[in-house]
Amino acid sequence: MKKHIILTSILFLSLVIHGQEKSMIVSLEEAVIFALENNYNIKESKNSVLSAKETVWETTATGLPQVNATVNYQNFIKQPVSLLPAAAFDNTVSVVQTVEDYFGIQSNRDPVLPQGFIPVVFGTQQNLNASVTLTQLLFDGSYLVGLQASRAYLKISEQANEKTEILTREAVINTYGSVLVTEKSIAILKSNLKILEKNLNDAKKIYENGFNEQEDVEQLEITYGTLKNQLNNMQRMKIIAYQMLNLSMGLSIDTELILTDSLDSLAEKNIDLGLISESFNLSNHIDLKIAENDRESKRLVMQLEKSKALPSLSAFVNYGKQAYSDSFTFFERNQQWFGSSLLGVSLNVPIFSSLGRKAKTAQAKIALESADIKLIEIKQRLNLNAQKAKNEYQLSIQNYNTARRNVDLSERIERKQRTKFFEGISSSFDLLQAQNQLYTQQQNYVQSMLDLIAKKAALETALNIPIK
Repeated sequence: MKKHIILTSILFLSLVIHGQEKSMIVSLEEAVIFALENNYNIKESKNSVLSAKETVWETTATGLPQVNATVNYQNFIKQPVSLLPAAAFDNTVSVVQTVEDYFGIQSNRDPVLPQGFIPVVFGTQQNLNASVTLTQLLFDGSYLVGLQASRAYLKISEQANEKTEILTREAVINTYGSVLVTEKSIAILKSNLKILEKNLNDAKKIYENGFNEQEDVEQLEITYGTLKNQLNNMQRMKIIAYQMLNLSMGLSIDTELILTDSLDSLAEKNIDLGLISESFNLSNHIDLKIAENDRESKRLVMQLEKSKALPSLSAFVNYGKQAYSDSFTFFERNQQWFGSSLLGVSLNVPIFSSLGRKAKTAQAKIALESADIKLIEIKQRLNLNAQKAKNEYQLSIQNYNTARRNVDLSERIERKQRTKFFEGISSSFDLLQAQNQLYTQQQNYVQSMLDLIAKKAALETALNIPIK
């Protein structure tokens, strides 16, 4: 951790010092550390982890007390009218009946009842209602499973971030190596062109003096033109390689990078035969952890579907106040308010879903079985990839050593053929063969160094070696 902070500080200072020029001096190790903080994919994965943490709390909060307040204001522009029977407002029948009962008189006259309806307006023109409701989930099987699922989702996000960091490390190593390859190739091509240009000028002078044929000069001109085109192409590739490295580090593609490591030194540093004999710990591999967590999430989905058949129980408490007025006087002191409160319990019991829940549970069970199959396959594949990566890394070391020896041999052969050619002992065809062989071996040597660096990074990823 301390080393991480120190190197990050160094990188920050480098950016400040070279800020005006948009340049940065960086080694491979510093490039990897910088990318682990600034790479675009890593920033995105870190945000996914933060989002997952919020999701866990969101799910947890659904089982905690919930308080909601509502305020409703109504102003009837025109109040509704209700119709009541007119007889309900006439006292004739009740008075006659009372008199007859008091005096003991029996009247044969039927009372006349009013006919029709009377329009009546109830309530006030304006009213205000304010209430607060407290709800609490008492039991819900899907809530308990959902809480576990949200934690599994957080774990998936954290593991995805770890996987992204491992892949970013490998990507930066490869792009850093690609830049060094272009630099090395340009240096070799320039050196070859310098030698070839001298040979071409000497051949022209010899031809002018009549000691060789025009074909010898033309052959060297063809080789010179080919190398010139390769150099121009490699210089264009250099620009793209630097931009790719900037992108993998999370920098602007126009940032000028100054690399402190050389291709030869990195190749030597990356020869580690101990990696080939290192045991493979499958249980700690990030890909296996991701697969196991995926399997757990499928199991929780199945449990969730099963829990939907269980009843859910919740309780609530409500308290409110109402006020009524024909004008807006709700905030005056003499306004009368009427209070009300309510306590309730709600029980929801699923009874019949036309076998819909059964079908969803069956689908979740099938998905869980597929996750079990995938888990077995991943274990086999990870073991195979580790062995394959070891073999490829071992081969890259052998190819590197062979290519280095072949370059030395090809250089000696080319020098001898060049001497023989200018002494008139060998032909231009023999010199051309020796030159092409040298150029090929030089390319193989440069490629073997990049391959060695890349295969070591791939082996570290396959063995799930943690980032230091």
